[in-house]
Amino acid sequence: MTGLAARGSPTRRIEVVRADITRLELDAIVNAANEALARGGGVCGAIHRAAGPELAEACRPLAPCPTGEARVTPGFALKAKWIVHAVGPVWRGGGAGEEALLASCYRKALAAAHAAGARSIAYPAISTGIYGFPVERAAPIAARAVLEAWQECPGIERVVFACFGEADREAYALAAAAAQPPGA
Repeated sequence: MTGLAARGSPTRRIEVVRADITRLELDAIVNAANEALARGGGVCGAIHRAAGPELAEACRPLAPCPTGEARVTPGFALKAKWIVHAVGPVWRGGGAGEEALLASCYRKALAAAHAAGARSIAYPAISTGIYGFPVERAAPIAARAVLEAWQECPGIERVVFACFGEADREAYALAAAAAQPPGA
């Protein structure tokens, strides 16, 4: 686990862990969702399975969710109180606005969790699985977007990047450390 104090606040922390996001005891976890907010593969499928069938019912009226946006549902059978469904972009080579859309979904997810009343949130490596976004490009975008959005979300005290594999964990740890201003 890697932990870093957030900009200007020793009580606000970013952590990077290798973990199953569905097992984390935080206020909110982020689902790497599709626009239909339907059960998918990877992280999305795992969250739907762990939350239970009520999640699909709760998602239906919130869909579609455009790429770069986020929606909130209860966590149902998860330890997390809320699930923030953030739709990341499909990687198309970098010329289709993917970086801005990825940053947007991280920012919007943090804002949605804050609006729901969350004090802690965990993100997966959004868009880096079947959507094909290169992790070495995604991790710095995610870290910068979260740190920028955090300034507008004073109630959030803890942000966790929950990575499934060790290579992703290393990429996100490096990105989180690099995004921190000197002395943070």
